[in-house]
Amino acid sequence: MSSAPSRHHRLVILGSGPAGWTAAVYAARAMLEPLVISGLQPGGQLTITTDVENYPGFAEPIQGPWLMEQMQTQAERMGTKTLFDHVAKVDLSRRPFVLETESAGTITCDALVIATGAQAKWLGLESEEHFKGYGVSACATCDGFFFKNKQVVVVGGGNTAVEEALFLTNFASKVTVVHRREGFRAERILQDRLFAHPKVEVVWNAAVAEILGGGTPPKVHGVKLVDTRTGQPSELACDGVFVAIGHAPATELFRGQVDTRPSGYLAVKPGTSFTNIPGVFAAGDVADETYRQAVTAAGMGCMAALDAERFLAAEEAARQAA
Repeated sequence: MSSAPSRHHRLVILGSGPAGWTAAVYAARAMLEPLVISGLQPGGQLTITTDVENYPGFAEPIQGPWLMEQMQTQAERMGTKTLFDHVAKVDLSRRPFVLETESAGTITCDALVIATGAQAKWLGLESEEHFKGYGVSACATCDGFFFKNKQVVVVGGGNTAVEEALFLTNFASKVTVVHRREGFRAERILQDRLFAHPKVEVVWNAAVAEILGGGTPPKVHGVKLVDTRTGQPSELACDGVFVAIGHAPATELFRGQVDTRPSGYLAVKPGTSFTNIPGVFAAGDVADETYRQAVTAAGMGCMAALDAERFLAAEEAARQAA
């Protein structure tokens, strides 16, 4: 904990990824003295990302954890307070909002920015964990560039998997889509594009049982597959594996209080960060089911801080005029 939080804050930001820290920078510059509560994974998904090449302003690749450290340092230099804790319960039915943390007790706030992010769904394999960031990824937009003229496997059968596979054809020499059923759930137009692409091959009725590879640093050289009908094992050579079985936004804490879209992501008023609750704002991957990029999360964090600042200023002006 960078400094002990008081019991009440004008603005609390839940989440310490690009959205949370950017919101903190803008809020601190507006003299709101925000409190960032880091959550279970301080720094968000970038802390498990190695080379980052697509964040503006850096001519050479940078490390994801370093970028998050820089964002945190910048926000704290401007006056942000940080609490390394987890919020177990929130009450958004009244103002000030009430947050129950696991270690620091009860904290209240006049405005809240939710930037809790989303987690990629993984296969749950031990070998998958070992090769994350070293040939195993859940983001083709982030990491596809590193697989120029290489062979990659995409796991999944929904829109996400087909879109990732099509994107990867811009770089890879061959893209093999592995799906545990005999038929995709993806939209028909996406399937048609996939089947028509000369770089794409589909392996039906197969599940990835193990990521194969080795070396220091680790390097993927294939996957072990199991036929979902017969149980017959096989191996498929590849240089990288992209797991594309969906994302899960971290919204459990707000269920029944903040409106969500059918996909589970927090619903915001178009073009803003406003949720259905006045004074509660959402930013980053928790509200973004389309892009899920660090730079878009940062942009949404900026929006949320500006929206919160204007909301609090309007409230203050109304009190003074009363």
